Amino acid sequence: MGQFDARSVIVTGAALGMGRAAAIAFAREGANVTLMDINRKAAGQAVAEIKRGRKGKALFVEADAASAADCQRVVRETVRAFGGVDILFNNVGIQPPSSYKPAHELPEADWDRIINVNLKSRFLMAKYAIPEMKKRGGGVIINNASVQGIQSMRGVSAYAASKGGDLSLTRQLALDYAADNIRVLAVCPGAMDTPMVRATFPPGADIEEQLEKTGRIHPLGRIGQAEDIANAVLFLASDKASFMTGSYVAVDGGLLALGAWAGGPGSEVQEGGSKAKTKSGARRR
Repeated sequence: MGQFDARSVIVTGAALGMGRAAAIAFAREGANVTLMDINRKAAGQAVAEIKRGRKGKALFVEADAASAADCQRVVRETVRAFGGVDILFNNVGIQPPSSYKPAHELPEADWDRIINVNLKSRFLMAKYAIPEMKKRGGGVIINNASVQGIQSMRGVSAYAASKGGDLSLTRQLALDYAADNIRVLAVCPGAMDTPMVRATFPPGADIEEQLEKTGRIHPLGRIGQAEDIANAVLFLASDKASFMTGSYVAVDGGLLALGAWAGGPGSEVQEGGSKAKTKSGARRR
């Protein structure tokens, strides 16, 4: 028996990285999982892996999390397939390498896309999922924020703003829906070994070397894995966290405890053209 048997879970950005790991972990614990993504091929592979596990069920819905119509459709198809919505993991996030630049150089279109995917999608998915959670007598919403929502670095104005917004929205929704037995929480990853982070390494760089250098920035001495976030998300969604709402859990290898990781001693932040980066080339989730 799994701890989420027959629970209905939606994971946004579920094709790769942390979303994929969480979707697979929920299914392993018996949940019926809707994987929302625009990457059909990768999402299909994740669904196939869930089916091989022969525990929870999986449904893929191709959708853009920044679209209200698509978000509404994801919830509608989830209800049709699994009878309702119990848990929402608002995971989807983007941080294009081209967006690493001072705010005055960032195109408005890039700002809008990052805010829409990383923050507006949280609102949209909550807007359509919460009425279904109320019908079930409660639920859990978990937003994937970032250490950059708390302590930022140079050159990431849109991303930092979106992640700060994720945390503020988490607190606000927790207050609005506590009486409905809907808990709202957030996770704040540090640097994670995901395709998004790997895409920020310099072209031609030795990936394993870059991952090792990034790992050394963390007090625990390693880069995070997608499964580290999945483990935290499953805990927050479980009854073991039933008295938690409106707060966040940092899954960051000790970065926030370290202090000024983005610009203090040891991080060696340098300006490189229009981009700000550490000597390791690391980008934080």
